[in-house]
Parts: sequence; structure tokens; C-alpha cells
Amino acid sequence: MSRDSNYDHHISIFSPQGRLYQMEYAFKAANSGLTSVALRGKDSAAVVTQKKVPDRLMQASSVSRIFQITPKVGTVVTGSSTADAKALVQRARYESGQWTFDHGYSAPAKVVAKRMADLAQVNTQSSGMRPLACISLIISVDDEEGPSLFKVDCAGHYLPFFAAAAGPKEQEAVNFLEKKREEMPEYTSDEVIRTAITCLGSVLGSDFKGSELEVACVIGTNGKFTTLTEEEIEGHLNAIADDADA
Repeated sequence: MSRDSNYDHHISIFSPQGRLYQMEYAFKAANSGLTSVALRGKDSAAVVTQKKVPDRLMQASSVSRIFQITPKVGTVVTGSSTADAKALVQRARYESGQWTFDHGYSAPAKVVAKRMADLAQVNTQSSGMRPLACISLIISVDDEEGPSLFKVDCAGHYLPFFAAAAGPKEQEAVNFLEKKREEMPEYTSDEVIRTAITCLGSVLGSDFKGSELEVACVIGTNGKFTTLTEEEIEGHLNAIADDADA
């Protein structure tokens, strides 16, 4: 048995090499779900993820990884545990509601991301706690800072991004998005959504139907976090196909 195997029994014990094995296992679980992509443009932000219904007898509308936190802030949560994702969202909604009650205005995406990251970091400090095995991509269009995109992981990191990805194909998606980095600040809402969909299709090597994707966006400072219908997603897929044929 490896000497290091003695150090993965508790989350609060460092190995001699300075590693927290339980956190590494949490990241592995968080990245073993479906691949998600998030992007922000000139006046909008969008999230796109795969949609897979595990049982043909299940109602498809009940299976979702995209959640609204406040009217203007939403997230896509990636990870192998749906229960962890829902626990994270429930707490985010509670914290956002508390902020609104205390300050008199809706919590910005930055505040939501920082608070959820702080709570995630606390879970790494005690052997009696377990980190949530999920990664969230939080989007909004802020009144002061414009389009916002934050990535919060299970260790408590939270950072702003122009574009981000999570899941098994994260690195491939990041490589694709890096090539588009210079144009992103000028993207319209349609370009933001279509670039995210194209990125997901490229890294997964497949063509999607509207029922195989979940897409949500926020457009403009007065815009609400909105989940697109299957028909609206099909419209974007058709536009992408037309552009490819042109």
C-alpha cells in the first residue's frame, strides 16, 4: 500500500507532499458530469450545457442543470451529484435573499459567487464536513460592471472570466474559447449564445437537437435570467448550420 494512501481518509489532513487527496477526489467527481460552457459579450451573458434524461419514463422538463438564483442572476452547475447541485443552488438563493433584505437591492453576481466560494472553502477545513462535488458558472449583467461571469469550484476559488467551461471536456472547450478571446467583448447576444453552442458541439464532436441542450442567458442591464425554449434553441442551431454552409 502506498504511503500516501494513509492521508486520504480525512479532508483536513495534508500529505507530506502538501496535497489534500479528498479535495482532489471532489474535483474528479465535479468534472465527471456533463460539459458546460459560459460566455459573456458586449451586453449579455449565456450558459450552455448538455441535457441528458437518464430514464425514458422521466418527464424531460424535470431534468435540468440550469438554475435561476435571483431574477437577474443564474447558474449552470456541473458535477456527478444532482443532489449536491440542488443543495448549492438552494443555499445561493437563501444567501441572495438575505443580501436583498439587508441592503435593499438584489445581490450582484459577484456577491453571490464570493459568498458561495466562502462557504465552499469552509467545507475544506473540518473532517466532519464534505465539499459539494460540483462547479458552478454564474452569469448576470450588472448595472455597474456590465456582463459578469464567475466560476466557483468545490475548493472555494471564485474568479471572473470572459468565457469558462467545466466538465470532462473542460480543457478542450477552453482551447476553443481562447481562439475567440479578442472578439468576445463585442459579441451580440446571438453571437454569445451561438459561440457557446458551437464550442460545445466542437469539443463533443456531435450535432445537437434542441432537446439535447440547455441554454440560458441574460441580455442587457434590465434583462432577466431566461432559459430558452426548445424552439428557440433550434432556431440558433439552424442559424449556426446556415453560417457553416455559407
